[in-house]
Order: sequence, then C-alpha cells, then structure tokens
Amino acid sequence: MAAARLDIPIVSSLKLLAPLNLRFKIGVRTMPTALASTAHPTDWSFPVAGMTCASCVARVEKVLARLPGVSSATVNLATEIATLRSGPELQAHAITEAVERAGYSVPQQTVTLEIDGMTCASCVARVEKALGKVEGVVSAQVNFATETAQVQFASGMVGVDALVAAVGRAGYAAQPAATVGAAAVTWATARPTAPWWPVAVAAALSLPLVIPMVGLLFGKHWMLNGWLQLALATPVQFWLGARFYVAGWKAVRAGAGNMDLLVALGTTAGYGLSLFELLRQSAGGQGGMPHLYFEASAVVITLVLLGKWLEARAKHQTTEAIRALNALRPETATVRRAGAEQSVPIAQVKVGDLIVVRPGERIPVDGLVLEGASQVDESLITGESLPVARHAGDSVTGGAINGEGLLVVSTSAVGTETTLSRIVRMVESAQAKKAPIQRLVDKVSAVFVPVVIGIALLTLLGWGLGTGQWQQGILNAVAVLVIACPCALGLATPTAIMAGTGVAARHGILIKDAEALEVAHAITVVAFDKTGTLTQGKPKLVAAVSAVADDHALLAAAAAIQAGSEHPLARAVLDAAAAQGVAASAAVQVRAVAGKGMAASVAGRELRLGSSRYMNELGVDCAAWVQPAQQHEAQGRTVSWLADVTDKPVLLGLFAFGDTVKADAIDAVARLHALGVKTVLVTGDNRGSANAVAQALGIDQVEAEVLPQDKADIVAKLKQGGAVVAMVGDGINDAPALAAADVGIAMSTGTDVAMHAAGVTLMRGKPSLVADAIDISRRTYAKIRQNLFWAFVYNLVGVPLAAFGLLNPVIAGAAMAFSSVSVVSNALLLRRWKGAAK
Repeated sequence: MAAARLDIPIVSSLKLLAPLNLRFKIGVRTMPTALASTAHPTDWSFPVAGMTCASCVARVEKVLARLPGVSSATVNLATEIATLRSGPELQAHAITEAVERAGYSVPQQTVTLEIDGMTCASCVARVEKALGKVEGVVSAQVNFATETAQVQFASGMVGVDALVAAVGRAGYAAQPAATVGAAAVTWATARPTAPWWPVAVAAALSLPLVIPMVGLLFGKHWMLNGWLQLALATPVQFWLGARFYVAGWKAVRAGAGNMDLLVALGTTAGYGLSLFELLRQSAGGQGGMPHLYFEASAVVITLVLLGKWLEARAKHQTTEAIRALNALRPETATVRRAGAEQSVPIAQVKVGDLIVVRPGERIPVDGLVLEGASQVDESLITGESLPVARHAGDSVTGGAINGEGLLVVSTSAVGTETTLSRIVRMVESAQAKKAPIQRLVDKVSAVFVPVVIGIALLTLLGWGLGTGQWQQGILNAVAVLVIACPCALGLATPTAIMAGTGVAARHGILIKDAEALEVAHAITVVAFDKTGTLTQGKPKLVAAVSAVADDHALLAAAAAIQAGSEHPLARAVLDAAAAQGVAASAAVQVRAVAGKGMAASVAGRELRLGSSRYMNELGVDCAAWVQPAQQHEAQGRTVSWLADVTDKPVLLGLFAFGDTVKADAIDAVARLHALGVKTVLVTGDNRGSANAVAQALGIDQVEAEVLPQDKADIVAKLKQGGAVVAMVGDGINDAPALAAADVGIAMSTGTDVAMHAAGVTLMRGKPSLVADAIDISRRTYAKIRQNLFWAFVYNLVGVPLAAFGLLNPVIAGAAMAFSSVSVVSNALLLRRWKGAAK
C-alpha cells in the first residue's frame, strides 16, 4: 500500500500575497549544526490545518512560543506551515498538543512499511514498540501474516527514514511499500514465496541420521559412525540453520526473544551435548558408541524449515483475493485520439480520453459508455454472477470483462481513483489492521519467549539436581525450547481476517477494517434506511392532485422548484413533467430545507414543497386532503405537499410517489430473522408509507418521519441495553447514523460520503448481502477463536509434557513446526464460504 499523500489546501486566495522568497521544508525535521551555545537547537517544520486568517496565525505562534525551549516560532498562512526553533528537550507530542489547544491540528500521515525478518508473534510486539518510541508517531500496527506495518504519524514531525532506522535498531529490516505507477504493489504480489531447496537439502542430510533410529525399532543396528553423524549434522545446524542464529542474535541485541532464539538454543544444546560426548569418547579411547543426539538437532531444524515453508505457502493463499483483484488491471488501453486508435500504457491514460474496448477485453478504466452496447462481466468486482447490460449513458468499472459488443468509453477515473484501486486499498487496509482480540494475544506473545526460556532452565535444573540425570535434563530442556510456538499465536487472528475479508471481497462485501469484521459477528439489531436501500430508490410520480388549479399548473410549479435537484423525488417530478410536455417556469432563491423539503420563488410567489411536518411548521391547512393522502400512504407511497406562502399559507396540492421494493428485500429480512437479528426501519418518510413497506417485508420495528440529524439518535437508543447495532444506508443523510452504529453498512450504489462513514460496503445494492456480511463475520470470528484455543492449548499442554520428559525433541520439533501450519490451514477453510445472496 502506498503512503498516504498529504494535501495541504490553500484556504484563501489572499494567502498568495504571502512572501514568495520564504522557503520551507515540508515534512522534514532537521538538526542544524551547533551554534554558539552548548546545546544543539532543533528546527521543526510542520503543517497546521484549520487556519483561515491572520488572527489564526497569531494564535498558533503564541501557543508555540510558550513551549519550553522555543526561541522562535513563525507560521506562514499561505503555505500553512509552522517553523520553530527549540532546544533538544522539546518533544513532538508537546507541539501537537499545543496546536490542538489553540483550536487547530497537525495533519497526520500513514505509511505502510514492509518488514523483513519477523519470525513469530513476539517480533510483532518488538517492532511496534520500536516504532512507537519514534517522536511524532501516533500509532503503529504490525501484521505478522502480511509482514507489514502501518504507521500513523504527525506530518513534519518524523520522516520515513527515521521509521526505517527504528525498525533496524530493533533487529529487522524495513522499507516503504513499493508502488508501480499509481497502483500499490501489495506484499502478496511483491514478495515471492519461500524457496523449497533449503528444506530439501536439510531433509537429505538428516535422513541418514533418522534411518538408523527407525532401524532400532526393528532390532537393526544401522548406526553411523559418530564423526559421520557430525559431518551430516553440522551443515544443517550452521548453514541451513544459520537463519535461526542470525534472527536470534538480533533479538538478544534488542533485549528480547523470539521463536528463532528458542530453536537456536534448543538445537545448539542437543548438538553441543552430542559433540561433547563424541570428543570425550575419542579423547578417552573408550570403545562403543556414545549417546549422540545429532539426529535430534538436525531433524528439528529440518522440520522447522519445512513448517515455515508450508506456512509461507499457506499465508500466500490467504491473499489470493488481493492478487486476483490486482490481476484485473490491464497494462495497456486502446485510446482514440485525433480520430486514430493507439495502444498506450495504462499509466498514460487521462481523464476524458476515449477508450475503445473490444469484445472479450477487460475494461481498463472507470468511465461512461458513449457508443455501443454489450454485456459486462463484473463478477470479480461486485460478486454478481451474471453479466449486466451496458448501453450508451451507463457507467462501467475498470477490470470488468466486456462481452460481445464493442464499447467506446469516456474515462472518468484513472490510477488510484478507480473503483478497483479503491477496493484493493480497502481490502488491504482491513487485512493490515488488527482486530481488538489480537491486542491481548500480542501482550501474551511479548512475554512468551522469556517465560519459555525460564521453564527450560527450570527443567534442566530440576532433572539435574533432582535426579542427577543432567543429560536427560538437557534433552528435556531442548524439547521445551523447540515445542513452544509463539508463531501459532501470532498467526491465529491475522490469517483468519485475511481469509475472511478476501472471500467476502470476492462476493461483493468490502470490509474496511478488522474491527468491523470482529464486531459484526455480535450484531443483534439491523436498522435499514428505506429509499435506495430496501427500495429501488427510483420513485415515480403516480399522482399529482391540485387543490386550487389544474394539475398541469401544479406539476409545472413543482418542476420549477426542483429543476436543479438530484433528489430521487425531484427526478420523478421532472421526468413526469417531461413526459406530459409541461414546461417549468424559472425559479429563483431555490434552497433546500434539510429533512423537510425545498423553498423557492416562482413567478413572484413564495412556494414551499415538502413533507407533512414541513407544512405543519408553515401553518398550511391540509385537513381537507388528509384522507386521500392516507390512502396513498397505505399503499406504501410517499406524499409531498406544495404550498404558497406569499401572503398567507395556502395549500396548492399534493404529490404521491411510488417506489418499488427490491426483489431480494423480503429474503434479506427473513435471513436476518433466521440469524436471530431484529430488524428496524429508520426513515424520513411518512409513517403510512413506512408501515406499508415494513409490513410487506416483515420488519419488526418502524421509526418514521425521522430527520437526518435524528437518525444517529435513533441508533443510539437502539444500542441501549447492550444491543450491537448495524445501520444500513446509502445516502448522505445516512452518514451520521452509519458512523454512530457499531457497524455501518453502506450500499455502493449510494454516495461516497456514506461509504466513507461505513465499516462495510456492499458492492451490489442488494440488502440480502447484509446477512452474508454477518455470516462471514461470524464464521471468521469462529475461526479466530478456534485458532487461539488450539494455539494456547498446544502450548499449555506441550510445554509441561516436554518438561516432564514425555516428549522426544524430534517429536516436539515436529509438533512446533506444524502447529502454525494447522492454524493457517484452518483459516484457509474460510475460502470455501459461499454467500447465499444471488
């Protein structure tokens, strides 16, 4: 994932008057050379957001100048950059807090780093700790499964080089996630899987050591000469096993421990004991074969290498969804320029270019069809199994496959702004972030290795001092060291989340973050918006009844007010006026009244169009028309009123709009009930229409005539008593409620505002996908619990067995190697999930 770009807006054209000869280094913290004083001053340069005028500048400069050690502070309004010089004692968090106290903020950036060298869950805690100590870092989340770190930091307070250096000091290597053109290259596509040859070579060298042990079971004495055993075991120990020594030593230097340290200590103890016995027997000239354990150390390393290789292959499969999405990006596009067609790299395509898409080709960009008609396969983007028809005027999505017709598409989005790129970023973000339950695991992993080393030491001392069997004590201590596996703990949660979010994306369910995925499993109440969510969102005008004049004049007045509106009811009025040949008059002073309606001046008359509540507030008498309005509402129709308030409020007429319920809405509600989830309808529509829709669909509770700003309050009330509430919506007015809910679920057919506020986005406008989202969440959370249960139980049972001498080091090594593989394999079972929504 590419680092987030920092856009610093110019808040006013007046800022261009700022001095042009001043130069600032944005986003760089520098350490100048020593001045006359003994202390080395620090120069800071960072952006400040929220300033609008010179008084803002003065206020920010004032609070910065008050900070201890600050000798000068200057703020440039044009560039929105603050620069200050301070003593070395001033810290980044003190600066950001001072700016916030003044009423402004220091923008934050997020960068994704690829981390190399992590081998177990304890490495995660160490990298996070190292990044968290860097001045200016707000948060750092490391994902063991993806080997990436997402670091959020205050802009200008720290550079990426400082983050990379901090990771290096912790004993690992880091680099910013690579990018190609405008699209980010994920770790899954950028990093090859682990090579197989070290496993094969280690197995070939270890096999001659194991065969004699097998022969003993059948009374055969095939034991190799001790020096030959040493020759076979040494390259496995110190060549193929060198990675464990390197990583273990880095951990020790950083004052911590990891899985590699356990393997290195355990196998070195077994190898060292065998070498000691071999040298002692050779020096003493004693006959017979001494007790050697070269096969134990060699086989343990071989098994661990095999386990890590299988683990890497399995982890690679969890990112199949990301790789499949990235594969949808064509490398070239056929562009029509100056009447001629030419093939150009996709990075050179610009917004507005005309793209020619032939039958069978992938559509390279988001755009609008100008010419042609075809069937388009969008299954890998939306999860829709059947091709969809696309004609002139329809939008198409980059990555979809064109069917049998030739299309000419006008480009509307390229690079990172395309739907496909946004989907990839959303899935990557969900897989990179941690679920809340993972934080407990990280705390356990941080102390895991020291505890295991302590247990191994107690095992050695207990056997040696208690029974005098120091040799057996060493073997049991080795078994303790090699059976303990923090890897399984570290992989339990992220692999399940990666598999769950990946399979959900393939079925048209985009989960923004791991927290939404974890919380969604516990949803007990789902609140639906009505228009555009449960209904098609394309209402038609079914009745226009005038109270004082002819119906055409009524329709003309309403069309005049709504001529510039994109509201679904406005479009219905305008379509009806066009169909009947009604010409709309010009309206002036047009304005929207939030949640109620519209106001305008038409031909010198002050007209108001809106809901019954709006009419009541205006004092319009609608009593004579209540009965016909109720009849329309009983049929599930939405009623709006038009009034003239020039002199005194006078009702001009009413409009009735009919909207079709989505085909799968009934099934969606039924499936939620089958999952034990209560359903609520929350709408700004009139109660009669809301009740009609709720009754038709079987919805449990209705909250009607709700203003947009009150929807969030309804969600808050639903959450009382411990209920976990999901809000499903598609409009701008749903955004507050989506944010207030435990889980916000947005329809991609709606507005971008709604999708940004939601934790889950449904790529198809089908409410039945809500039940699928809850189902995959429950299944993923179940896998997380299963993995954590087995990971904890494995260590809780395995370590004591090894300490009491009930596990041979070879068996312990095999168990450790395959514990992490079993965890990942269990998570991969989620790939078999198939949503019920068609």
